[in-house]
Amino acid sequence: MGRTVVVLGGGISGLAASYHLIRASCPPKVVLVEGSKRLGGWIRSVRGPDGAIFELGPRGIRPAGALGARTLLMVSELGLDSQVLPVRGDHPAAQNRFLYVGGALHALPSGIRGLLRPSPPFSKPLFWAGLRELTTPRGKDPDETVHSFAQRRLGPEVASLAMDSLCRGVFAGNSRELSIRSCFPSLFQAEQTHRSILLGLLLGAGRSPQPDSALIRQARAERWSQWSLRGGLETLPQALNTYLTSRGVSILKGQPVCGLSLQAGGRWKVSLGHSSLEADHIISAVPASVLSKLLPTEAAPLARALSTITAVSVAVVNLQYQGARLPVQGFGHLVPSSEDPGILGIVYDSVAFPEHDGSPPGLRLTVMLGGSWLQMLEAKGCVLSQELFQQKAEKAAATQLGLKEPPSHCLVHLHKNSIPQYTLGHWQKLESATQFLAAQKLPLTLAGASYEGVAVNDCIESGRQAAVQVLGIEPNS
Repeated sequence: MGRTVVVLGGGISGLAASYHLIRASCPPKVVLVEGSKRLGGWIRSVRGPDGAIFELGPRGIRPAGALGARTLLMVSELGLDSQVLPVRGDHPAAQNRFLYVGGALHALPSGIRGLLRPSPPFSKPLFWAGLRELTTPRGKDPDETVHSFAQRRLGPEVASLAMDSLCRGVFAGNSRELSIRSCFPSLFQAEQTHRSILLGLLLGAGRSPQPDSALIRQARAERWSQWSLRGGLETLPQALNTYLTSRGVSILKGQPVCGLSLQAGGRWKVSLGHSSLEADHIISAVPASVLSKLLPTEAAPLARALSTITAVSVAVVNLQYQGARLPVQGFGHLVPSSEDPGILGIVYDSVAFPEHDGSPPGLRLTVMLGGSWLQMLEAKGCVLSQELFQQKAEKAAATQLGLKEPPSHCLVHLHKNSIPQYTLGHWQKLESATQFLAAQKLPLTLAGASYEGVAVNDCIESGRQAAVQVLGIEPNS
């Protein structure tokens, strides 16, 4: 009888792991267990009354690099090529990004010319920050906060405005707590290998082998900055669900795992409340803190390491305005913590994907709320009402974008503990987890956003790598 692999978590990481397991030449029996009633995790697309599509989670996927190419290859294998909506390199959403500082929107400079010109909110052309970076010696610490790294290499303005905003936009986190080594590994490695971020990014880390397909070639030729799908990004987990079911994967929804125990012979018992499963191997694609509570006493050191990987909450407010116009055209803008501790940024959804605007087309925006403001409210045990988030989001749209009229449609969703925080020393937690699993020969593999990247591509890749490890095949196959 063949091996049984149980995958915990039906978000995009667990779906990707199941996908790569079942496509093996001799696939194991795969059982995917999801605690909620739906698959896709934080990827969720909702259709409004006028046909407009609102993304409650991620809204675009980057095609760049080997990871971006692998995701596009999976899209093609699932037969979704005709559904892809690209944002090409010459599009305003690809070229223009803004910072909201001092009560005004400022375009982030791009290209050599942009670096040589004065570019508010920075007091001097960013060329000088680049010059400083090239002459700064390599750091000696094994890890450093993003703020400390950026301040040391690029100066206090870039650290407190650009990198602070970037950490809020990607991780909804604090640059003074997040790790450069784990959050932005390419920058950390560039300094370690080439003594300079700029030199490192210029010379590159050596191209890893990339898959090839007509869609990947098109994305490269047209310099796509991101892409979505005609029915919204949730089309991707839905297509994976259909594919997995057709290949004989057992998908159990609405089945929260209560505990994991090791039986004689090294097999797992997966307790599901009123029933249980047996598995030769488990791939966990649930958050690290969730897994830490499920592990048996034999894995207490692993549970301790995983329990320290925390996550923050984010409120997503989708707004639609009829007959309104934006003051600028671009992907959106970020807001540094010094400007507003609660507003992380606003995405101009209608600029990148007008195909999702509905009929008659309305202007769609997404306001992201979180940061220290939300953490303080949570810590105080305040009532986090939809009205609170809606009022704050509408006020931000009015103040920062001049949209004074009330929106015609509004959706509010609080995603509790949704974005893992790779704080200083995160790499040591991963190292101790890996060493424990190897030393104890535990048939358990970790995947998902808690470990090595929170973007959709990172999660899909973590699922693929987990499958590769379980199948015992070469990583690039």
